[in-house]
Amino acid sequence: MKTIGLIGGMSWESSAEYYRLINLLVKKRLGGHANAKSLMLTVNFAEIEAWQREQNWENLASEMASAARKLQSGGADCILLCTNTMHKVADTIQSAVSIPLLHIADATALAVRGARITVPGLLGTRFTMEDGFYQDHFRASHALQVMTPPLQEDREFVHRAIYEELCQGILKEETRDEFCRIIQRLIQGGADGIILGCTELGLLLRAEDATVPVLDSTEIHVRAAVDYAMSDAT
Repeated sequence: MKTIGLIGGMSWESSAEYYRLINLLVKKRLGGHANAKSLMLTVNFAEIEAWQREQNWENLASEMASAARKLQSGGADCILLCTNTMHKVADTIQSAVSIPLLHIADATALAVRGARITVPGLLGTRFTMEDGFYQDHFRASHALQVMTPPLQEDREFVHRAIYEELCQGILKEETRDEFCRIIQRLIQGGADGIILGCTELGLLLRAEDATVPVLDSTEIHVRAAVDYAMSDAT
């Protein structure tokens, strides 16, 4: 089994979910006392969040690249970035190491195709929804178009809920209700599936919160990592 290198801490709540889900899946597949071989390097989310607000992507890219190099030096066979937003600097991360970065958008796009979703609606941070890197990756690598909430107030609500509640471990029923309304507006606009494109969203939302398939990018990313760790790929 290969060793999975995880860049975590963005937030630690979702990173803990990554660790839990990876080991549950390995145990399910291998049984007994089996668990994944892994390394996790956690960054300080307070620093990351401040650089994001300042749009200081140069510092963010440097921090992610440094984390990836440390994981490779520690024996990791692949890199798993436990966040959607920071895949904005995925190219810099990959160029810093010789082991593969398992891109969350690749894994999610394959799951979208597998579910026969043609127009996925994307929920995530403002950066994920508005900066285009996620949508560009879907379009360039997988010929898929992605919808985001058309109303700015909806995008702002999703962004605030992620940073002010979910990243703090706060789960509110009224927040879930508002997410459901935003999801319903995406469906009315033509979305035939919903991507939970933030690693914290799966802590709040479930499949039953929509009338179309809901794809949790965290769970999808985890499956891709375990598949790779248990494969013969190099």
